[in-house]
Amino acid sequence: MATLLYVKSSIFGDQGQSSQLAEQLIADWKGKNPQGEVVTRDLFADAIPHLDAERFGALISSPDERTGEQQAIVDFSDQLIEEIRQADMLVIGVPMYNFGVPSQMKAWIDHLARAGVTFKYTESGSVGLLEDKPVLLLATRGGQYKDAGADFQIPFLTQFLGFVGLNDTRVIYVEGLAMGDELAQQALTAAKQALGEQLQ
Repeated sequence: MATLLYVKSSIFGDQGQSSQLAEQLIADWKGKNPQGEVVTRDLFADAIPHLDAERFGALISSPDERTGEQQAIVDFSDQLIEEIRQADMLVIGVPMYNFGVPSQMKAWIDHLARAGVTFKYTESGSVGLLEDKPVLLLATRGGQYKDAGADFQIPFLTQFLGFVGLNDTRVIYVEGLAMGDELAQQALTAAKQALGEQLQ
């Protein structure tokens, strides 16, 4: 059975533009995979704790020396990683807040970066340990950044995803959403067309 993992990070929940676009793609995916399963990881409604010294220490702790509290943190990280492993495709809504990814998404990333679990270092450099699969990033922005040399968001995400082994990343940019109704509508129309092409 095919499985799609949807990572939702808009602070506006279902009303966010990235959320609405993701729901359209998911509806199309379900049409093509009627027996498939959609797993939603809502980073806003079900917030992940931000990384601190305690959580970092737990994630790098030796299994035979962990406290019960540390094991609970590791178990939670394992659950997030397993969601990715079990998925055949990832759809990630990525609204831009203050030039970066939502802080909730950064917390998710910090719980995925596990030496010996999702990546390892070798003499020739780092190697990702997750099995590659399609990852679709829905990048929604109020302004226009992609062609202005001011996009620090998608390069960061694609670098991290590649670091853990997910290299098949595709991006749909939806820019100018706060620059007037006409420009916003043009961006959304183009994005919806691009969404339809992803599952062909």
